[in-house]
Amino acid sequence: MSDIAAESQSRSRRRRRGGEAAPKPPFLSEQLEWGAASYLDNPTEPVNEEGVEAIHEASMRVLEDVGILFLNDDALDVLEAAGCTVDRETKRVRMDRNFVNEMAAKAPATFTITPRNPDREITVGGRQFNFGQVASAPNVMDLDRGRRVGNRADYQDLLRLSQAYNCIRFNSGYPVEPIDIHASIRHLDAHYDMLTLTDKVIHAYSLGPERIEDVMEMARIAGGLTAGEFEARPHMFTNINSSSPLKHDWPMLDGAMRAAKRGQAVVISPFTLAGAMAPVTIAGAVVQQNAEALAAVALLQQVREGAPCVYGAFTSNVDMKTGAPAFGTPEYVRAMQMSGQMARRYGLPWRASNANACNAPDAQAVWESAFSLQGSCSGHANMIYHAAGWMEGGLSASFEKFIIDCEMLQQIVYTNRPVPMSADDLAVEAIDSVGPFGHFFGADHTQERYRDAFYAPLMSDWRNFESWEEAGAVWTHQRANTAWKQILAEYEKPEIDPAIDEELCAFIERRKTEGGAPTDF
Repeated sequence: MSDIAAESQSRSRRRRRGGEAAPKPPFLSEQLEWGAASYLDNPTEPVNEEGVEAIHEASMRVLEDVGILFLNDDALDVLEAAGCTVDRETKRVRMDRNFVNEMAAKAPATFTITPRNPDREITVGGRQFNFGQVASAPNVMDLDRGRRVGNRADYQDLLRLSQAYNCIRFNSGYPVEPIDIHASIRHLDAHYDMLTLTDKVIHAYSLGPERIEDVMEMARIAGGLTAGEFEARPHMFTNINSSSPLKHDWPMLDGAMRAAKRGQAVVISPFTLAGAMAPVTIAGAVVQQNAEALAAVALLQQVREGAPCVYGAFTSNVDMKTGAPAFGTPEYVRAMQMSGQMARRYGLPWRASNANACNAPDAQAVWESAFSLQGSCSGHANMIYHAAGWMEGGLSASFEKFIIDCEMLQQIVYTNRPVPMSADDLAVEAIDSVGPFGHFFGADHTQERYRDAFYAPLMSDWRNFESWEEAGAVWTHQRANTAWKQILAEYEKPEIDPAIDEELCAFIERRKTEGGAPTDF
């Protein structure tokens, strides 16, 4: 446990004993309240209806004539029984377009995911959007300790930040990989932390049978559910990536099918970087992404009709001089908006990401993230992964970037609130009372609405240069460094029934005794 986390728990114990009054968190006391967020504006659609159909037609040609590799014999059995053309030697599957369209139509356009705390339920689909924190980074960084390999203490602290911010509505996965836990039991300890340090929607990795089955069972226990209650509706989700170009691998297919069979949500996210794993043109990359995503949707609908599926999009481009992934680019913005058009064509919810490829939480990292969020949100993504803390194209999680990103996320949520238009909001009487010679700072109309009239980001520092310099000239990333420490110091662990906690611990101990999960496939 980190020193910051230990002090936080110590403060919590003192408060519970009545020895200390709970202070008001200075950085989170004025954050936006928890609640569903919906897009106010219509989506941006850079491709016309003919263009959408052209992408669809090209995708159908890929599925019918080129085919997709399914490197999992169980998946091949399912698809062959459904009438697809299966080459057992190469594991290549070709699908008829009518079959694909029929299967896509069976997936729900909107569904809910209910975590152990039902008050934290989220809706996926329609005009609603949900942000999840950085996930799956092997390294972690902050201004004090620099860049280092992921560990459990930092993993736990990032989960605490995810719980503290209301704009973070689901856990995308491990915010940083806790490398100091052995891979065979990592999923047990890591998901125990996720289920107890947060009460929000959780994600499980599809990396073979044991991991996904263990986490589904832990989610069931944490929710106090019977097996039937758990399988009746989604209580968690998993994400799979195709091995672009045109492959779905064994462990992810196995996990996805197991989750679908038990009624849990599956996000299907082809990782199509134009110029490397996909055609260099945006249209061609989206065609390939579309084919890979729909192929997996079709499979999962055969496993369980009506299984909740999310159309995932991760199409960006690479720097053709170095081969390095690039994010927040014009290509990424347009690819996300086009992905939204394709997902809506098939009536599927869709997932995007807040991505950047920067090595430090600097100005470039922020503008790349701002453009990534623009493409994702203007295209009406329903789940936005890596929304807070992602760095280095996913190789690092940053504490400071987490704070900076959350300020952008809160502004996006606030911007999508309807603009009040009552007679009082139009303020003719206030304008008349102030007239041409007064000001509105002291007007009753302003004072009565001071708290709600304007949303100021928590990390803003809107002063003139001189007053900013007199105050110490603190840069944004330095303020973010102060903020994450203060938020962790004020963190309050969500409640969990002691009996449920005991059952979770017993399950984890039993699975550890049994060896956990294999570390090879």
